[in-house]
Amino acid sequence: MSNQQSLDAAYFDRVYAGSSDPWHFATSPYEHGKYDATLAALGDRHFASAFEIGCSIGVLTARLAERCDALLSVDINPKALDAARSRCAALPNVRFAQMTVPREFPDARFDLIVLSEVAYYWSDEDLALARDRIAGSAPGGLLELVHFLPKVEDYVRDGDAVHEAFLNDSRFARVGHARAEHFRIDLLRVS
Repeated sequence: MSNQQSLDAAYFDRVYAGSSDPWHFATSPYEHGKYDATLAALGDRHFASAFEIGCSIGVLTARLAERCDALLSVDINPKALDAARSRCAALPNVRFAQMTVPREFPDARFDLIVLSEVAYYWSDEDLALARDRIAGSAPGGLLELVHFLPKVEDYVRDGDAVHEAFLNDSRFARVGHARAEHFRIDLLRVS
């Protein structure tokens, strides 16, 4: 348990003020390998309606869109969203919205929710709220968790703690798992 607050929009405004791609999503071999593993964990499934929480500049979004009839991708930062919209302009099945998840959450049903590199920014209260909102919007669907494992000083928790919080919630059952040196993927069925 942590008494730390969620990292807020101002934190991400500072991050994106310093760089248009602060985590090198577009250029990093590590990120590209992680995206390959993220998609591989989904097998050959195709999804009618997917929700990507924390799309940043849309690098994974563009690849995920190939697997979805409709994809809603959201981020807290408007600068990141502008870059994502530009990157995915030719993809008519992708919609973008600025949203502070989990405080804001779409009123829709999804058969896939991708929560990649986001949940360790959330307070205990927000992590619990996210589990409730995801469980309510994806019954019978899949939740894919992907998180960096080493502890980062600014973050509320590490990636393992995020994944264990979902695995300890009976509404989520693991149906797939992969672990690399620096990241972890869990594919969960939502009941």
